[in-house]
Amino acid sequence: MGVKKKKEMQVAALTICHQDLETLKSFADVEGKNLASLLLHCVQLTDGVSQIHYIKQIVPLLEKADKNGMCDPTIQSCLDILAGIYLSLSLKNPLKKVLASSLNSLPDFFLPEAMHRFTSRLQEELNTTDLYSYRKVTDNISSCMENFNLGRASVNNLLKNVLHFLQKSLIEILEENRKCAGNHIIQTQLMNDLLVGIRVSMMLVQKVQDFQGNLWKTSDSPIWQNMCGLLSIFTKVLSDDDLLQTVQSTSGLAIILFIKTMFHPSEKIPHLISSVLLRSVDCTSVPEWFMSSCRSLCCGDISQSAVLFLCQGTLAMLDWQNGSMGRSGEALLLDTAHVLFTLSSQIKEPTLEMFLSRILASWTNSAIQVLESSSPSLTDSLNGNSSIVGRLLEYVYTHWEHPLDALRHQTKIMFKNLLQMHRLTVEGADFVPDPFFVELTESLLRLEWHIKGKYTCLGCLVECIGVEHILAIDKTIPSQILEVMGDQSLVPYASDLLETMFRNHKSHLKSQTAESSWIDQWHETWVSPLLFILCEGNLDQKSYVIDYYLPKLLSYSPESLQYMVKILQTSIDAKTGQEQSFPSLGSCNSRGALGALMACLRIARAHGHLQSATDTWENLVSDARIKQGLIHQHCQVRIDTLGLLCESNRSTEIVSMEEMQWIQFFITYNLNSQSPGVRQQICSLLKKLFCRIQESSQVLYKLEQSKSKREPENELTKQHPSVSLQQYKNFMSSICNSLFEALFPGSSYSTRFSALTILGSIAEVFHVPEGRIYTVYQLSHDIDVGRFQTLMECFTSTFEDVKILAFDLLMKLSKTAVHFQDSGKLQGLFQAALELSTSTKPYDCVTASYLLNFLIWQDALPSSLSAYLTQQVACDNGDRPAAVVERNTLMVIKCLMENLEEEVSQAENSLLQAAAAFPMYGRVHCITGALQKLSLNSLQLVSEWRPVVEKLLLMSYRLSTVVSPVIQSSSPEGLIPMDTDSESASRLQMILNEIQPRDTNDYFNQAKILKEHDSFDMKDLNASVVNIDTSTEIKGKEVKTCDVTAQMVLVCCWRSMKEVALLLGMLCQLLPMQPVPESSDGLLTVEQVKEIGDYFKQHLLQSRHRGAFELAYTGFVKLTEVLNRCPNVSLQKLPEQWLWSVLEEIKCSDPSSKLCATRRSAGIPFYIQALLASEPKKGRMDLLKITMKELISLAGPTDDIQSTVPQVHALNILRALFRDTRLGENIIPYVADGAKAAILGFTSPVWAVRNSSTLLFSALITRIFGVKRAKDEHSKTNRMTGREFFSRFPELYPFLLKQLETVANTVDSDMGEPNRHPSMFLLLLVLERLYASPMDGTSSALSMGPFVPFIMRCGHSPVYHSREMAARALVPFVMIDHIPNTIRTLLSTLPSCTDQCFRQNHIHGTLLQVFHLLQAYSDSKHGTNSDFQHELTDITVCTKAKLWLAKRQNPCLVTRAVYIDILFLLTCCLNRSAKDNQPVLESLGFWEEVRGIISGSELITGFPWAFKVPGLPQYLQSLTRLAIAAVWAAAAKSGERETNVPISFSQLLESAFPEVRSLTLEALLEKFLAAASGLGEKGVPPLLCNMGEKFLLLAMKENHPECFCKILKILHCMDPGEWLPQTEHCVHLTPKEFLIWTMDIASNERSEIQSVALRLASKVISHHMQTCVENRELIAAELKQWVQLVILSCEDHLPTESRLAVVEVLTSTTPLFLTNPHPILELQDTLALWKCVLTLLQSEEQAVRDAATETVTTAMSQENTCQSTEFAFCQVDASIALALALAVLCDLLQQWDQLAPGLPILLGWLLGESDDLVACVESMHQVEEDYLFEKAEVNFWAETLIFVKYLCKHLFCLLSKSGWRPPSPEMLCHLQRMVSEQCHLLSQFFRELPPAAEFVKTVEFTRLRIQEERTLACLRLLAFLEGKEGEDTLVLSVWDSYAESRQLTLPRTEAAC
Repeated sequence: MGVKKKKEMQVAALTICHQDLETLKSFADVEGKNLASLLLHCVQLTDGVSQIHYIKQIVPLLEKADKNGMCDPTIQSCLDILAGIYLSLSLKNPLKKVLASSLNSLPDFFLPEAMHRFTSRLQEELNTTDLYSYRKVTDNISSCMENFNLGRASVNNLLKNVLHFLQKSLIEILEENRKCAGNHIIQTQLMNDLLVGIRVSMMLVQKVQDFQGNLWKTSDSPIWQNMCGLLSIFTKVLSDDDLLQTVQSTSGLAIILFIKTMFHPSEKIPHLISSVLLRSVDCTSVPEWFMSSCRSLCCGDISQSAVLFLCQGTLAMLDWQNGSMGRSGEALLLDTAHVLFTLSSQIKEPTLEMFLSRILASWTNSAIQVLESSSPSLTDSLNGNSSIVGRLLEYVYTHWEHPLDALRHQTKIMFKNLLQMHRLTVEGADFVPDPFFVELTESLLRLEWHIKGKYTCLGCLVECIGVEHILAIDKTIPSQILEVMGDQSLVPYASDLLETMFRNHKSHLKSQTAESSWIDQWHETWVSPLLFILCEGNLDQKSYVIDYYLPKLLSYSPESLQYMVKILQTSIDAKTGQEQSFPSLGSCNSRGALGALMACLRIARAHGHLQSATDTWENLVSDARIKQGLIHQHCQVRIDTLGLLCESNRSTEIVSMEEMQWIQFFITYNLNSQSPGVRQQICSLLKKLFCRIQESSQVLYKLEQSKSKREPENELTKQHPSVSLQQYKNFMSSICNSLFEALFPGSSYSTRFSALTILGSIAEVFHVPEGRIYTVYQLSHDIDVGRFQTLMECFTSTFEDVKILAFDLLMKLSKTAVHFQDSGKLQGLFQAALELSTSTKPYDCVTASYLLNFLIWQDALPSSLSAYLTQQVACDNGDRPAAVVERNTLMVIKCLMENLEEEVSQAENSLLQAAAAFPMYGRVHCITGALQKLSLNSLQLVSEWRPVVEKLLLMSYRLSTVVSPVIQSSSPEGLIPMDTDSESASRLQMILNEIQPRDTNDYFNQAKILKEHDSFDMKDLNASVVNIDTSTEIKGKEVKTCDVTAQMVLVCCWRSMKEVALLLGMLCQLLPMQPVPESSDGLLTVEQVKEIGDYFKQHLLQSRHRGAFELAYTGFVKLTEVLNRCPNVSLQKLPEQWLWSVLEEIKCSDPSSKLCATRRSAGIPFYIQALLASEPKKGRMDLLKITMKELISLAGPTDDIQSTVPQVHALNILRALFRDTRLGENIIPYVADGAKAAILGFTSPVWAVRNSSTLLFSALITRIFGVKRAKDEHSKTNRMTGREFFSRFPELYPFLLKQLETVANTVDSDMGEPNRHPSMFLLLLVLERLYASPMDGTSSALSMGPFVPFIMRCGHSPVYHSREMAARALVPFVMIDHIPNTIRTLLSTLPSCTDQCFRQNHIHGTLLQVFHLLQAYSDSKHGTNSDFQHELTDITVCTKAKLWLAKRQNPCLVTRAVYIDILFLLTCCLNRSAKDNQPVLESLGFWEEVRGIISGSELITGFPWAFKVPGLPQYLQSLTRLAIAAVWAAAAKSGERETNVPISFSQLLESAFPEVRSLTLEALLEKFLAAASGLGEKGVPPLLCNMGEKFLLLAMKENHPECFCKILKILHCMDPGEWLPQTEHCVHLTPKEFLIWTMDIASNERSEIQSVALRLASKVISHHMQTCVENRELIAAELKQWVQLVILSCEDHLPTESRLAVVEVLTSTTPLFLTNPHPILELQDTLALWKCVLTLLQSEEQAVRDAATETVTTAMSQENTCQSTEFAFCQVDASIALALALAVLCDLLQQWDQLAPGLPILLGWLLGESDDLVACVESMHQVEEDYLFEKAEVNFWAETLIFVKYLCKHLFCLLSKSGWRPPSPEMLCHLQRMVSEQCHLLSQFFRELPPAAEFVKTVEFTRLRIQEERTLACLRLLAFLEGKEGEDTLVLSVWDSYAESRQLTLPRTEAAC
């Protein structure tokens, strides 16, 4: 609507030389109306946009002239000058195109003269001899050919000269490029010039008319000679691998184009090109010019890349349409395909792979063009069943999962074109039932859904044959695709496929059906599965479906919204009415239909599908549901509801009053979100709302300003604009009030983060007005002293995010610190910052940095600092702010450096004293922080900065020298360079000598003994560090201080190194550099940069402490990036020199070398990483190639013991490089060699080599297979098909096969001592991540079959874990259909019971393979498949033949266990395969055999061995599982009667082995839980009825904790009425005594048992209360004990499981104890339970909070409480649940008529525990122990003052509503006295705090502030009760600042409860 200012176009102004300017002046007329005057005015302007206006007037002016004007010297000169202007303008300047466009309209009679002038000017350009001006000339030739008639004619006239120039320029550029080798900046520029030259040469050939004829095609023609010369250059470029591949590929295009243009006759061109590609050129039959120009192509050995680029040229430059090349063209097409297929198996370099994929896709495009007019023979060669299409499909299947997105996209194009090709070959026939399409569809659908290529290919198939044929195969495909949308990596593919399918389906249905009934079918297919996911899917699924799929569906079918809303509304109504008519749309534990409804409406509104009226969406959903959505328990519902309010497709849509109220309500309860993602979305959505308010306010302002008196008839607004604008202003002010209130003392990190982010958005959106833009609100108008102080206090947060947000917000405010602070306060802030910068707490120096920066930028520094300046700033008013900031920064840095210099001097005398009293890293951090905020490229005080920088560098080196001995020692973490007596010093000396054999640091040559006469003794240390009274002579304290000091030393040292490294890196990155020492514009000299580089080199290669060298690496990366961009060649080559130097040092392995061979080579890999990662990625990466070659050779196996250290270094460096994501695909070509090195290194006898090889191997696995995408390590999402793996790394195929064969042969050897081949582990680890895909085809070159027999033999390994790995690795190598045969083969190799000689290891390996294969087979098939059941029956028969292995005849328990597992698995498979499976199993005699195994087993006969028999636990578990299955099977057969069973549950439960009891109890517990949850079909099986007595007996004698826990769980699941009466009879305990016994267990046992016992005791209590109403007083004591038990179980230090148990107990007993209209418990106990609920709602554990909200939901949904709030029966978030719980409690107090006794208790809650203030006092006076890494008190959720606010509010509501007052003043005397005492103490403590206490004593200050607010709230309530205060006084903010003592009355917002 024109309310925003358009960004002005920037155009560089044109200029002319002095001579032309004088010419124009001489020809300009007085009136200024001729062409010369026009041009003169034009060139005198400095604005390019204005010049465009003048240029457009040239032609109209010339059109007025007559033909005689041709002879006018003025016009001739002007045309000459215009030609000069055109050629002087840069290629991208818009003026050039405007001038060309104007001159295209030049009158005809001026054209000859203009052409003459342009030609002469262009000739001058072509005569240039400056190499670096060639690019400008080339660009001019290019622009002349582009839509510029005069230019094209000029080029035609000078064609010979132009070609000669291009030839000359390309030759000289190539030569210059050769000379500049190593200077990649110049080389990059030259490469670009070369590329442009080749492209312009091609453009000439394609666009110049002269080339269309044959006149120039004579050997003596200059044009022909130039063409031959250019062709020769292109051939040379194509073969030069030192050039960029883009240059080479363009040369390939140019060669084919020139051949096509020059070769005659044209019919032989395809044959010639074909022979070049196939390297079969007959040199005698080709023209001489071709041989001389392209000799290397005819006779030489062409590289793979050259052939590839020639193929690209062939496909791109030849005309494939309409069959113009005939049969020879078709032959060339096929030959090109075969050449490309050959290259695909050879090329592995990522960039060439990318080229190859594009060229193959281009080939399919050409094939389609040829097929449209092809011969029958080509049709046969290119149909779906042809070998070429087969090869292309294999390429697609191999590369559709490639890590490069662009390559995957090319496979999609190829597949789509292949389908089109096949359609063209069967044109005329009905192609839908074509076997090729049918087979392709079925094979794609058989694939797993985790394969990305499946989605793209199915999408192409849908577009080709229609979705109906795919849905006919499987109707559930839409649901299957939606199911996988929880995986972020698959979401874009899945949503695109769904969109393609539903679009195609709708088109098909509409074409098939005339009526509208088709829409129902479409909704059923596509919308119903979507709604189910929105209601029932997991959180990720819903989020991704909402973001990706739902917008596409609604955009395509907006009418579906009504259908969706109707279904969801019905479902919500049904649920609210407790009528589950639509159970599939939202259970109580999901987002449900409400969330789905909000998501649909949000997307519809945001995309403009609700356009009919502003309030349409409001008609679709009620106010109550909006509010429910805004505080829903599930965060996505809250986000969607907020999105519905904030998002609109119209940026100027008016925000209604209701929306503003809802937003205010939302902010009240949602700032404290724990999820970073949710916080980010909240802030983003609110920013959209603020933008809408700003945009719409501008429209309203214009309406208000319009002079029309009538009411505006505009749908935007229904009320007067001024009213809406005032509402906006009030709303924004109210929002800011809420946000500043949220920054109260003790507010959580998430609350502060949200509030500050939103305030920042407000400051950004409603910025200070510029021009005429109306701003409805300005944040700075609402900032006062208190709020300014609040923002300042945010600097004290321990989270840097909060500091950053607060700083940025303060910078955005127009008011400065000077407005709010006096000079004394500012001086105090500066002193506090200096004090914090030397704190031993690392996070304090960050606070200091932000404080100093704030004072710098606000110009609020103490005046005393001006003494540090020797030069005053001279500046214009416009630059004044920048100059002031520079001056302030300089003063602060000088001050910090002065302090730092003094501290470094002291540290040189005593590092220990420095570490304990003034660690220096804080000062350096503050210097870095100050410099980072300053623009260092535009400094004014350069003369002052230069010595500062020089001094800063020297200071950094000095500091580093002091601390480096600790960092570079062999064991910095364990080093304590001090002790107090000679004995311990001598021990330390031995340790030092042992751990650092190579260190030469004098600092550690001997241990230091601290003596009495030393200037720095232990007493001094105690006094300076921890302020302990020096008279205290306690030995223990001294020792403790020593320990802390050792940690301090290390932290001081590594953090100092870290800060120095970051400072130096930043200086290199930001400071301008002096190219020569004499220059005045730079601050860093070349020598200083080299010194910094040497510093980094020394510390990266010698530091041992990870924290030190990791951050030195960060600084070094900044330096290397600067060096690589530096025009200074000597600096540019430094990284390369450093790299060679360190590689030589690694190779030589000199014993005197200080390179660290332990700690994963410490900083060496980081050093090399920094050097390689900063190499330009668009170059040839030569450093990477050479380095990898060196490292791979070093990492290989060696027999020389001297080479061990270099090998270890090489392996560690390779690991770092393979992990570095910045190297991307450039590292992939070395993966195979790296894997070989890792696998071979694992066989080394040296542990260090094996360790490094393992680490390298792990990095390679991640690099090859990607990060883990599923929790199951062996999931196919974490694996790769064998074809893809071996296609990407073909060298690994023979290597792995050979290694596996060697390992298998070793395992099978008959030597006495088993050879545990170490590399087997790594080989199997790789192989188990591969799997055979149905799309792998029949090619045997990379078949996985040869691996199978070797993997089977690896199963004979003597190592147990290796046998397991072999079994897992075998599974993916066997196709599903081949598994039954493989299982039978494996079973047949097992020995018979009569065999005398067999190895149990072999048997075990074979059985494991059978087990894993059978498991995979059962998981992959449907149970109803008859073939599946038949195969299982055959396997069962084969299994029975070796049944002796499961019996006592087999002495090995391990193999027995596995065989029994196989039997158990067979029972499970056959149970699943058919419901009437029992006859199958019985007919096979299976159960009979199983009963025989159990009868003869040790479960029946007992165990003759001790517990230490190998495999006993495993055997017991397997046997028990089988026995349980047999019991259930027998029970099912005999009608739930336990007959004909060799063993019963009772016998199993009485077993002496806990493994047996535990598994049995687990099985029984599962049945009881199913019955309790209602999932069981018939409740508890009769077999388990009346077992209460048994479980009671077991509970009394069970000693095993796990079994005992399960017994208690079973008792909890059972009805107490069944077993509680039996306690006296069974276990001789009355029910009351049993309750006491249970509570004793809950009090004393460990967490899980305690939790279960508490649940059980609570269930027993509830049973007593409900069944023994008359005798409740008999268990009053036990009831009180139970309440205390619940209270104790809520404490924060207890495990989460305990607190969750309490929540469950409270929820289940809520109607009985918490909300009972007639309370059972005493009021104190009832309130204590309510306090538990409130405590749990404030837990830091989200699981506990969410569970506690269920208690609140239950409490407010009872008959007597459902009217207390408006959210009864709703799922709410914990933030509002706290307020709702207090609302319900206050309502209950009134119902119970218990206000008098209850109010003191609640006021006690408000005031806090009596010891809270004591803790504050103690924390102020106690000695601070330096636990360096413990932050101050951090609360992520619980906020004390929020609880105080809600409690205060609801107590006031209660008192106001009830009108209750205490009957006597004495009632509250005790509280009043306590509150008065607290007020007095608080005043005293605040006076004792130091200045700027909020910064230097943050923890104590915050505690006192919180206690102050609690006390004030209590005082106000007491005053109200006494009748001294009214409502207005009470609701005063409890967040007032004590210092300002301001009284702000805040507007009350309506409560939600």
